[in-house]
This record gives sequence, C-alpha cells and structure tokens, in this order.
Amino acid sequence: MSDRVYIQEVALRDGLQNEALFIPTADKVALVNALSLSGVSKIEVTSFTSPKAIPSLRDAEQLMQSLQRNPHVCYSALVPNVRGAERALTCAVDEMNLVLSASDSHGLANLRMTAAQSLIQFAEIVQLSQGHSVRLNASISTAFGCPFSGAVADVQLMRLIEQLLDLGLDGITLCDTTGMADPAQVAQLCQQVLQRWPEVPFTLHFHDTRGMGLANALSAWQVGVRYFDASLGGLGGCPYAPGASGNICTEDLVHMLQRMGIDTGVNLAALLDAASTLPELLQHPVPSALLKAGVADRRYPLPKAAQAKS
Repeated sequence: MSDRVYIQEVALRDGLQNEALFIPTADKVALVNALSLSGVSKIEVTSFTSPKAIPSLRDAEQLMQSLQRNPHVCYSALVPNVRGAERALTCAVDEMNLVLSASDSHGLANLRMTAAQSLIQFAEIVQLSQGHSVRLNASISTAFGCPFSGAVADVQLMRLIEQLLDLGLDGITLCDTTGMADPAQVAQLCQQVLQRWPEVPFTLHFHDTRGMGLANALSAWQVGVRYFDASLGGLGGCPYAPGASGNICTEDLVHMLQRMGIDTGVNLAALLDAASTLPELLQHPVPSALLKAGVADRRYPLPKAAQAKS
C-alpha cells in the first residue's frame, strides 16, 4: 500500500455551485491554472448540468476549453445524465464523475432519480464513452447516511458499489453529503470496501457540517484510504443541510497530513496563495482555518510586556 496521499480539488464545482455570485470565467481559469501547479492530483473543474439548475456553472464548456492543462493533473467534470456526458465529451475531459445517491429519497430530491434509474443512465453513459479516452468515476451521495431517511444499510451500499463496478467504472467516491459520518463509522465502512475491492481506487468525500471532517479523513487514512476530495478555502455546502459548512478544506487537510509526515505531493504555500484570492473573488470570508491562523510553525513577536520582564 502506497504511503502517498492524493488530494483531489473540488472547489470549482462543489464549492462554486453553492455561490449566488457568478464568478467570471477568466477568474475561474486563473484559479484552475494556479491549482494545476500546486501539486493536487485531480481538479473537478465544473459540472455539465443544466445552466438553469446551477447558473453559477453555466460556462462549463468555455471553462474546460480555456485551461492550461498540466499533464500530471486529471481534469474532471461532474456529469449528472446522458446529456451532460455528451457535452463533457466535446471538451475532452480526462474524467467524467457520475453521481447518484445511495438513498432513493435523496436521489429523488437531488437528481429526480432513484439509484436504479441512475444506473440505467450510467449504462448509457458507459456505452457513449466507448472510443473516448476518458476515465469514469461514480460518486455515491449519502453513503454515510441520508438527511431524509437516516441510516443507509451497509449491504445496500455494497450492492450499489458492485453494480457500478459491473458497469465498468474505474473508481468510486463515497460521499458524506451532509456531514453525518463519524470516525468510527468511517473506519468500519472503509475497511469493508478496501478488503472486498482492494484493486479499486476509492475516494472519500467529506463535508465538515458537524465539525468532524478532518477527523473522518484521518480515520479513513488510518485504514488505508489514499484518495481524498477537498475544497479550497472550505467552500461548499448542501441545500439539504441548512446552515451547513462546506467540504473539508484543502489547505487544512494538506497541512494536517504534512505535519504528520505524510506525503501529499502538494506545495502548501502555492495552495495558500490560491486560497488567499477567494475572499475578494467571492466577496465574503471563507471557512479556511489556515487562512485565519497560518501554519502551525508560524511564529509571533513576543509581547512588549513579556519582553520587559525577560
């Protein structure tokens, strides 16, 4: 098992889709290009969803086609349906991230589809992708619990993963969509999937809704997970968890791992430079702890009162 951890940036999609303000395409391009040089392994650039549904991502084609691509970075896009896949393929995305819910109640609320209906769409997308050099990943929302129907049975989730892999997908992301997971649950579930499918690259996607995001990421790492989604500045949220904070913060996650001596391949200073542009760009503060406090080895001048006594 590799000791390297792979950081996958989702702020451009999962973060910006929750912003009321439309960020100009040129600013998005500059942000993606900066992140491309920071050492992150993947960037989820946008979503090929209906511009009416998510106006903040209405420039998906223009954005994807304007990037300065780094050959060491995977440029991904979320694809909710067959029409989205058709659009994504015209932009030569490296990966299409398909999304469905483990819970049918969440699937109907979020996608207007049950898991079974999503799988039918996925089979069409797999067929459509034949002949294209594109990776297919599936993100399973509410893998750790649903805000409407509660717990998701492990056997139900395992069956869904099996069905996705049978379709020929290349990777699976387990999403704690509304921040319901806890570290013990995360360890137990991750151990199960890694033991059953050791050859499959599983990504963990945590939200910090209840303040357990980094603890959950650490728990997943301890049992062998090496791929993590995270969002620059801690951007994100969920319409089904009112008041929720965003995804785990990329710079906070990288800082924690690097303090522990874990290789992420990421230049933290470059990441912080990119994150520092967000408050002005979005016109509001961001949750990032590191932007507020700095790195742990930051040093402060001794107060004058202490200097006098010394």
